[in-house]
Amino acid sequence: MSDTGIYQLFVYGSLRSGFKSPAYEYISRYFMLMSEAKVRGKLFDMGSYPAGVPSRDNAFITGELYVAKSKEEFYWAISQLDDYEGVNVEPDEMQLYRRELTEVYLNNTITHAWIYWYNGDVSGRPLIASGDLISYLQLKK
Repeated sequence: MSDTGIYQLFVYGSLRSGFKSPAYEYISRYFMLMSEAKVRGKLFDMGSYPAGVPSRDNAFITGELYVAKSKEEFYWAISQLDDYEGVNVEPDEMQLYRRELTEVYLNNTITHAWIYWYNGDVSGRPLIASGDLISYLQLKK
């Protein structure tokens, strides 16, 4: 992977701090939480996980922006997250997510970060209209 000079990561699902999942424990070792932020896209409920898909509409996904604690460890750390998110698959497996650069809206500025977009079909799945998985799950309880 070539060095893009971008060491930020935007997360909207189980990697968010509000989940306190084992994956979050991992991310907090290698990345520092900057702030809540949002990206242009739509969020869908896939049952046991969310699916963020890019959109040109005026729809946003709420999440968190992280920055790597160490630029030297960034590509190793992100490759571990690629495994977790199903980016690296065997030839006979479907790639669940793809990692891409995206624009992140942080307060009144735009920055760039890596994001894991869903790589499958969201047809017929419930749209999370708020774009915020944590508030959506709280309302579902």
